[in-house]
Amino acid sequence: MAFLHVQKTTNRLKGLKNNRSLIPYLLLAPGLIWLSIFFIFPILQLGATSTKTPAGEIGFFEQTYRFQNYIDAFLASKEQFYRSFLYATLATILALAIAYPLAYAIAFKSGRYKNILLVMVIAPFFTSFLLRTIAWKQILGEEGPVVSALRAVSIIGDTTSITATPFAVVTGLTYNFLPFMTLPLYASLERIDPRTMEAAGDLYANGLTTFRKVTLPLSMPGVVAGTLLTFIPAAGDYINAAILGDPKSKMLGNVIDAYYFRIVDYPTAAALSFMLMAAILILVTFYIRRAGTEELV
Repeated sequence: MAFLHVQKTTNRLKGLKNNRSLIPYLLLAPGLIWLSIFFIFPILQLGATSTKTPAGEIGFFEQTYRFQNYIDAFLASKEQFYRSFLYATLATILALAIAYPLAYAIAFKSGRYKNILLVMVIAPFFTSFLLRTIAWKQILGEEGPVVSALRAVSIIGDTTSITATPFAVVTGLTYNFLPFMTLPLYASLERIDPRTMEAAGDLYANGLTTFRKVTLPLSMPGVVAGTLLTFIPAAGDYINAAILGDPKSKMLGNVIDAYYFRIVDYPTAAALSFMLMAAILILVTFYIRRAGTEELV
């Protein structure tokens, strides 16, 4: 009887151990199902669409595994392809230049106003992305404060306009994605122990040396995360170029939109989408390795 009791207890413990080993998989199941339905399956469908050819009627295509679609799509839209990455890079650099001092001030100098300033950083998210971009069209317009101020100090002439220019597009990208840069930087800077900077001062390091040797290296996870969160959506954006730009400043997202909804050339649009994702993935992988950190905030 004692042996049977011990055996039952052992089996029960094994059952509990097996159940515990299944708990992580059960917790992951909803996320995996979500990714499978709304990410993996659409990606596979996009890949299948990219190698199709027209089947006669507009909007109908057949699978012929024509990989030449990728080459044709790139050659037809290479200018917009390069422009997308150029605008995204400029917007990322500008956002970093603006966000780093802002995040530093919030983390170390804001005192009791820290929460208020953080709310102000995320406040633009309370308004539609589209409405914020339209507002910038008014700000940069002929009667807007920017043009009026620049003309008052004779920086631009009376016939010079800012809207429908690459400057306006990059400005819109920088503004719209600035919170994505600021918040990771703040999170990284806020975790830095102020005593490390005080120690640098005790070792006769001036402010610039302290920043270069202590603050910046410790905040690199935030820099990497912020630049990625800014660059990736900026490279695929099309709203800013559509509202603030002109035909000469269109980005790849505008071309994909045109192929999908106006020209109704789904294979070309899918091929461009795939190439954009692949290019971003390659650049991001190279950037993370060059940055020397895999710890993202």
